[in-house]
Amino acid sequence: MASSTTSINGQKVRFGQGLRNDICAELSELGSAKALVLSTPQQVDMAMELATTIGDRAAGVFTRATMHTPVDVTEEAVEHAQSVQADSIVSIGGGSTIGLGKAIALRTGLPQIAVPTTYAGSEATPILGQTEGGIKTTLTDPKVLPRVILYDPELVASLPPAMTVTSALNAMAHAAEALYAKDRTEQTTELAIDGLKAFATGLPKVIEQPGDLTARAETQKGAWACGTVLGLVGMALHHKLCHTLGGSFNLPHAETHAIVLPHAIAYNAQDVPELLAPISKVLGGTNPGQALWSFAEQMGAPMALKDLGLAEADLDRATEIALKNPYWNPRPITADGLRVLLQNAWAGNAPSD
Repeated sequence: MASSTTSINGQKVRFGQGLRNDICAELSELGSAKALVLSTPQQVDMAMELATTIGDRAAGVFTRATMHTPVDVTEEAVEHAQSVQADSIVSIGGGSTIGLGKAIALRTGLPQIAVPTTYAGSEATPILGQTEGGIKTTLTDPKVLPRVILYDPELVASLPPAMTVTSALNAMAHAAEALYAKDRTEQTTELAIDGLKAFATGLPKVIEQPGDLTARAETQKGAWACGTVLGLVGMALHHKLCHTLGGSFNLPHAETHAIVLPHAIAYNAQDVPELLAPISKVLGGTNPGQALWSFAEQMGAPMALKDLGLAEADLDRATEIALKNPYWNPRPITADGLRVLLQNAWAGNAPSD
């Protein structure tokens, strides 16, 4: 499988089998002599293997990356990075690990190399979400954008089917909301459609044969396109809801995106059906929310927030939090409309027309 390199927003982005083994060359290009490797506790083995590849240039391994990037973990990681005199960060993992790398970069200015093991797409954006006191906030800053991304399909070949699906739908959410973003351009719309097409084609193949590296590479290109578009335009209702549910109720990030997405898109399709028509064109049918819901169901995605541990009694509070400091949205957001949306997502019903 031939490797390829692209660049946008000043990032160096490489795709290809075995690319993780080129890590030393990338560190040399950054002028780094002491790289701190980051991972979650679940991906310690992968982090240690990468640190072994880096060899003498590895300043150490920090394996406490946590979902929703809690500030207290970041502060501990910054202290560790400074104690080992790290001059760069290598993040191997999904959104939690890459988020921690970004949070460290924000506070220290250290350059980052991202080696994604999921399809979250965070590595392609200058956006950082952080959680403190039960509230998740986001910021955009060029300092948090990784300098290099290495997409190695071998690293996602062992991603369990359930995580593969939710991670892919998380990425597709970026593309779906980019279609109606108020600051959308022809380029961002094209990127969004490319990302949706890559997942629509590649994801069923990956579910059928998880070790198909060609299909995995296709889905990685989808992740990059969807992640890149997230960094270029503003998001709306879907992302606001997911930040509320994740930050305030500690629901798992990708699974929450997977469940909420069809409902948020169905809500907005009532006002901007023509902008969301590409979703139906890519996935089939005429209703973009229903098309996403059916695709998610076919892929075996989780379908109900109640299955993630959210209590029905929490829906009123979730509605209230989501209405505070609302994101721009193409359709006016009402308490009643939001409550119905969340009820359907909680119960696992098909989205309301």
